[in-house]
Amino acid sequence: MIKSTFEETDPPTLHVAIIMDGNGRWATARGLPRHAGHQAGARSVRRVIEAAPGLGIRILTLFAFSSDNWKRPVLEVSTLMRLFRMYLASETERCIRNGVRVSVIGRRDRLPIPLQEAISRTEERTRAGETLHLRLAVDYSSRDAILAAAGRLEKAAARGGDSTREAFSRWLGEAEHGSAPAPDVDVLIRTGGEQRLSDFLLWESAYAELFFVKELWPDFTSGHLQAVLEEFRRRERRFGAVPQAAVSSR
Repeated sequence: MIKSTFEETDPPTLHVAIIMDGNGRWATARGLPRHAGHQAGARSVRRVIEAAPGLGIRILTLFAFSSDNWKRPVLEVSTLMRLFRMYLASETERCIRNGVRVSVIGRRDRLPIPLQEAISRTEERTRAGETLHLRLAVDYSSRDAILAAAGRLEKAAARGGDSTREAFSRWLGEAEHGSAPAPDVDVLIRTGGEQRLSDFLLWESAYAELFFVKELWPDFTSGHLQAVLEEFRRRERRFGAVPQAAVSSR
């Protein structure tokens, strides 16, 4: 069992985002087909979701499928869509029991109809969850969402509406198919050793603490997540201000 490192002084809505990279490489290294890596990755998803509330995480956004991932082989994409639908079917009851609300952000019009229907069912059935808000980014592009939000903001401003950052965040939430904008990301993790954001939550991660870990996603455990959060809590987040020590010494 994970020992909680969450303290009352920590943000009450700690938002952690994860780019789950390395499923294919994990499978290839073991002489397995790539879909076996995605299946192993689904088990890591469950581990992280179960550990998240005890570590102070209230919002967890997972990058499941990028808009650029449509470029992958057709068989792999169709397998991913099927696995995602099966995951929702098998995990919805568990989410309800554990107070996990599930939302999916990103485009839906290009997803298979059965998957669209499964997403809608899961979102509706888990809507009352208050322990953890799990956001799954599927057919997601941050740049596309920002572009759509900018267009909506421009139209609103032309009618005399608000054109502040807060207003943009609200429009962005709608562009991402969310009912409301999520708080800014506190911690962004990418597994698999690569060090780039890959068009993921670019606006929301403006002041996120970034962690690039070498473990491939199927090997990422709740212990790795705990270690990242312990390092996060040792960092001083200044949001452009001077260090607190410098202020105190004046």
